[in-house]
Amino acid sequence: MKEITSKKVKPSGLELVDRLVGVQRVTKVTKGGRAFGFTAIVVVGDEHGIGGYGLGKSKEVSEAVTKGIEDAKKNLYRFPIVKGSIPHEQDGKFGGARVFLRPASSGTGVIAGGAMRHVLESVGVHDVLAKSKGSSNPHNLVKATFMALHQLRDAKQVARTRGVEVSKVFNG
Repeated sequence: MKEITSKKVKPSGLELVDRLVGVQRVTKVTKGGRAFGFTAIVVVGDEHGIGGYGLGKSKEVSEAVTKGIEDAKKNLYRFPIVKGSIPHEQDGKFGGARVFLRPASSGTGVIAGGAMRHVLESVGVHDVLAKSKGSSNPHNLVKATFMALHQLRDAKQVARTRGVEVSKVFNG
């Protein structure tokens, strides 16, 4: 498994924006009939490099969304954002979902679909080219996108790992 370089963050004092990625109706079959419930996957972020996701389950949609938001606030991470984009290309995978993220020049926008767009916008990425391959399951796409974001490293982290100055990272 690849190294996770992002740091966990405490939500105190952050202005978090939540985005509902998807709600699913689930059914439990009992001898008395069917019992319906709902699951909601929610992404929260401050749109400046901090984000997380959460899953909520309940008999009511609104309660499931609320639980998802609370779960997401417990799992916030800081990601390296460089000039509104990501520092380098990165792949991510979870289950059957595969994602590919590529930095883009300023003004490009978020070129991504569905669940990936919600994640990238919540984290604060404004310019990126993204492709999802494999499964389009929103749960797995969100998790694969976060896996890719967790593996991102900026120049300072690379310099610290190599034990050299930041200028040496680019000049080899």
